[in-house]
Amino acid sequence: MDFFKGLVIIIMSQILVDNYVLRQFLGICPFLGVSKKLNQAVGMGFSVIFVMLMATAVTWPIQLYILDKNGLGYMQTIVFILVIAALVQFVEIVLKKFIPALHKSLGVYLPLITTNCAVLGVTINNMNDERVTCFAESMVSSLGVGLGFLLAMVIFAGVRSRIDESEIPERFKGLPATLIAASFVSLSFFGFDGLVENIFKL
Repeated sequence: MDFFKGLVIIIMSQILVDNYVLRQFLGICPFLGVSKKLNQAVGMGFSVIFVMLMATAVTWPIQLYILDKNGLGYMQTIVFILVIAALVQFVEIVLKKFIPALHKSLGVYLPLITTNCAVLGVTINNMNDERVTCFAESMVSSLGVGLGFLLAMVIFAGVRSRIDESEIPERFKGLPATLIAASFVSLSFFGFDGLVENIFKL
């Protein structure tokens, strides 16, 4: 029971309390670039979730059984980047073959998952987070981060659609209005501070 409670705590923390985009400001490039339309935001969100899960599934055993055992921990960042790049290429090939419309709509932002610091961040943070002690917890942590990314994308896509329909001063149109809106969405997530502790009496 405690194990499952720990998994719930991890996933709730990653989605709401420690949201990578809105609290830690990781993965900002696709967050700002692909949130203009809801379908693009959702497509990018699910692509990132898939890449995060696959990257964690591959990098966790690589870290434990290859890098750590052979004293190659200093190679972690380079190895993880290569693994993520290969996985993104795989996702791009799959989308191009089976969902060409989504592949076309994501455009240049799909290859940018390779350099998305949120994907690299979750694989590295899973190794350092004291809440994450096993492979299952690392996968749940990555799922939570991915769902948090998707949530941020969907919320901000809705906010941007309202911005487009609103009359705003000429000087604030475009990027300034987008950044101001992003800061307000980010501030709203600070309201989740202490949520997990209060629910689970930690």
